[in-house]
Amino acid sequence: MTAYIIRRLLLIVPTLFGIMLVSFAVVQFAPGGPIERIISQLSGADNSATSRISGSASGDFGNRGQLGGGQSDPTTSKYRGSQGLDPELIKQLERQFGFDKPAYQRFFIMLWNFIRFDFGKSFFRDIQVLDLVKQKLPVSISLGIWLTLLSYLISIPLGIRKAMHGGEPFDVWTSGVIIIGYALPGFLVAILFIVLFAGGSFFNWFPLRGLTSDYWQQLDWFHKILDYLWHLVLPVTAMALGAFATLTLLTRNSFLDEIRKQYVLTARAKGCNNRQVLYGHVFRNAMLIVIAGFPGAFIHAFFSGSLLIEYIFSLDGLGLLSFESVLNRDYAVVFATLYIFSLLGIVVNLISDLTYMFVDPRIDFETRNV
Repeated sequence: MTAYIIRRLLLIVPTLFGIMLVSFAVVQFAPGGPIERIISQLSGADNSATSRISGSASGDFGNRGQLGGGQSDPTTSKYRGSQGLDPELIKQLERQFGFDKPAYQRFFIMLWNFIRFDFGKSFFRDIQVLDLVKQKLPVSISLGIWLTLLSYLISIPLGIRKAMHGGEPFDVWTSGVIIIGYALPGFLVAILFIVLFAGGSFFNWFPLRGLTSDYWQQLDWFHKILDYLWHLVLPVTAMALGAFATLTLLTRNSFLDEIRKQYVLTARAKGCNNRQVLYGHVFRNAMLIVIAGFPGAFIHAFFSGSLLIEYIFSLDGLGLLSFESVLNRDYAVVFATLYIFSLLGIVVNLISDLTYMFVDPRIDFETRNV
């Protein structure tokens, strides 16, 4: 086991290197960039929906150069829209963002900083990237953890019950319900919830935005918890409808496959009742495939799955932060969040593999080749 863990830990280095190298190379060929964004702000041509985020950047650079202060040659300028700007201002922006260095040098400087967890400052926000991530973390943690707990606590017992009553009316109609829930897009369900329950057209039972109310600090601890959970009902439910289907059907099919095996018939022949067969023999084997899907489900719930929900319910989390950073070419935030979530995903996958051993002692990682 120790040798296997060491091999997996050593694989983290080339894996992260490959992820960051490919991502960095793709960004080099992507049109636009932070300097072009500053130029568009200085020339008044920035009409993007997220310009409010980086609006302060123009103030930071506006007093360093003047429109029409110099005549740059449009045939030699490598930045779109830089005609009429002082060339010294362009050079100053390049030094500010680090683009005065070759691409390979910038890449290795970034890697060295990331190894030390030094992610620098956001290009368009006057704050360290790590502090910015910490600010957004509570929203993503709340959505990810509650979604994972809710989906597993409901889907696993439901999947087991469906397997025990396979082909019966209960199995049929519950399958129809969860498949319909899976087919409905999460963002569409979220909008429907707002219309029905958040003051849209019918009821005003739940809040529309944020994780807590404006008067949250004035509440006692019990009502603070209630207020927090009250705000989470709609976004977590909208995200969970799709998660139920996958996990429930996965659990059902896994249990059905195990129930039909020979060792179950042997256990029944020895006089074991249904509960002993289910939880003493079948459960351990059937849960292996469910555990295998945990890392992907957790990462999806923690990050990518919450993007549209965060936007609809005005929840300022990591998903929305990463999306807006890509649109605004805030590369410091883009690469930092990519590095953090890639590292998190690799570690969670390792933890998942180690969990196999505790579920089924027959699995021996020492005999496997990574």
